[in-house]
Amino acid sequence: MQANPLHGKSAIVTGAARRIGCEIALALGRAGADVAITYLNSCAEASKTVRDIEALGCRAAAIECDVRSEASVRQAVAATIASFGRLDILVNNAAVFESVALEKISLEQWDTIFDTNTRGPFLVAREALDHLRAAQGRIVNIGSLGGIHPWAGHAHYCASKAALHMLTQTMAKAFAPEVSVNCVAPGWIDLGLVEPGGEPEENSRRFAARTPMRRNGTADDVAQAVLFFATGPGFVTGQILTVDGGLGLT
Repeated sequence: MQANPLHGKSAIVTGAARRIGCEIALALGRAGADVAITYLNSCAEASKTVRDIEALGCRAAAIECDVRSEASVRQAVAATIASFGRLDILVNNAAVFESVALEKISLEQWDTIFDTNTRGPFLVAREALDHLRAAQGRIVNIGSLGGIHPWAGHAHYCASKAALHMLTQTMAKAFAPEVSVNCVAPGWIDLGLVEPGGEPEENSRRFAARTPMRRNGTADDVAQAVLFFATGPGFVTGQILTVDGGLGLT
């Protein structure tokens, strides 16, 4: 791969102030892209991520955006175009996750998960489509192993990600031939977060023991998969790539 395969191109990564989204934004910056990141509440973290991208020699912008809002999404895409003049890559990363027993999920909880995890990618992709078509661009959605395998304590999350996987494939057909659309579906990614019912270290050990590769995933593992879809053959479209170390095989 050439040193800067995305030089002269620009990207927007939703929910990229921290964690996996931040690493994706940095990976795109290292590949030479100018990167706009969106955030909702993490303004300080977003500013730091922008500085880190700029330190790579690329332009960067942090844009407040609620991906559930049509007006907010429209403003964010317009701000990206105003900053960079074009849009080549969209990474729909913004998402919410929670653990709730299926029979205890409230209608509000169900709608909150779907509004961000499924409606959000639809709104951002729809708003960005004309710009992406003009650039022969790429969309990469961030799905989940939970969209492929049922997790009893996360029914609304799993359903929202399964819907995103299907949305990826319908987008791939609808937006072709100008835009390729793919999905990265991570398994257990170590982020040091507390999961209800267990400590982070305990969960990490448990999942690593179940994973054929004998370790858990990292944010960089996810970012490198996104980079493959962003820089690889445009002929690859409609694919769901699990990044799980083989966890889904067990």
